[in-house]
Order: sequence, then structure tokens, then C-alpha cells
Amino acid sequence: MFPISDDNAEPGTPIVTWALIAACVAVFFWQMSLSPDAAELSFYQFGLIPGVLFGSVTVAEAPLPAWGTIVSSMFMHGGVAHLAGNMLYLWIFGDNVELAMGRMRFLVFYVVCGVAATLTHAFLVPGSAIPLVGASGAISGVLGAYLLLYPRARVRVLFIPFPLILLRTFYIPALIVLGLWFVIQVLSGLGSDIEEAGVAFWAHVGGFVAGGLLIGFFKRPEVPFFHKPAPRVFDGRSERRGPWG
Repeated sequence: MFPISDDNAEPGTPIVTWALIAACVAVFFWQMSLSPDAAELSFYQFGLIPGVLFGSVTVAEAPLPAWGTIVSSMFMHGGVAHLAGNMLYLWIFGDNVELAMGRMRFLVFYVVCGVAATLTHAFLVPGSAIPLVGASGAISGVLGAYLLLYPRARVRVLFIPFPLILLRTFYIPALIVLGLWFVIQVLSGLGSDIEEAGVAFWAHVGGFVAGGLLIGFFKRPEVPFFHKPAPRVFDGRSERRGPWG
């Protein structure tokens, strides 16, 4: 089950959301332009290394102070799939959250959630020398905010019933989609070795919780919680909507 769009149109233009997507894509193209050795070095220079942040590890030729990599790491990605998955989630859910806050508040909210996610991971592995990169921590905060603002909004998901090769799309309430996503992050975090390289599940959890806690301070006063009731719970109609129709 993979989200591909939502049925939650709001008036306005999500300029910051588009700008964040463009910035991440631009940084990724810069990464791709580097030689293999330089590309690997860039993860250590611009990714967040908990050991560097807490002073137990050093990186030669570091262009940024350790605290600066908390932000720079949000724009680095480890591959096409990593980038594409993060940008798809930001594209689906970021616009509504931005329009519920306003542009500048959304930008601050996004960065603060990213910082919270990064620090959650760093405090759990303070001596790690493995770089943390990706926008998923900040985007997790966006998901936490979306869940409280629009739990009944319909999210279009792509369903592939393994092992059958059968593609089908359904509309499912955001409460189920994002609630299930959060549960998976927690269970995956409990079942994985945080000291090993891989997905930083606890960064996702930290960002999501931060987004849920902060949304009340960042949303515009006239925007209610638990908005947008959905007319149907599960909807398997094949209506065409956007590039995934």
C-alpha cells in the first residue's frame, strides 16, 4: 500500500513546498555530478554524524560546523529511490500543511521538525560515525501535522497484493494511512539495530511526534483540527486524478 495522491484540494499555491522539492532535487543532481569518492565524502561533510555533533568523532576538511550539518543533511539523499519517495510524500501532504500555516511559518515548521528528527536519532546513537541524510525526518513532521489537521481526508493509495501482479488504487482516510505509517516506523525501529547503517526509523518517529506537538502553534487560528470529512471510507473508483490517474 503506497500513497500516490490525496483528494484534499485547498485554494492557494504551495510555493515553499515546491521550493523544498526543487532544492532537494538540485542538491541530488549536484551529488550525481561528483566522482564516486567525492560523492562519498560529501555524505561525511554535509550529513549529520552524531559523533561529530557530540565531539567524539572528527571529519577532515569539514566545510560546515557540526550544528550546520543538522540542516544540510535534510537536503542530501542516498539514491534515486530515497529522493523520489521523500519528494512524493512531501508533494502529497506538504501543500495542505503549508496552506494551513502560511509560507514562512511552514518553512520554519519544516526545519524545526527536521532538527527534532535529527536530534532524536543523534541522542540515541551519540557516538555513531555513520552519516544521517535525507528529508524524511522533516517530512515526517509534515505527516504528523497533516494527521491532526485532515485525518478524514482521502488519500489515494496504490495497492499491490503480493505475489499477484495486480495494480489497484483505493481512497483511504489519512488517519489509517498515516497512522499505519507511524506504527510501522515504531515497530521497525524496535526491530532494527540503530547502530547499523540503514533507515533511521527513530528520526521518523521523532519528526512525526514533533509535527503533531507543534502544529497547534504554527497553523493559522482559523484552520480547525480534524478538518475535511470524507464522503466515503474506502473508495476503489478508478477516476482519473493527476499523473497517477
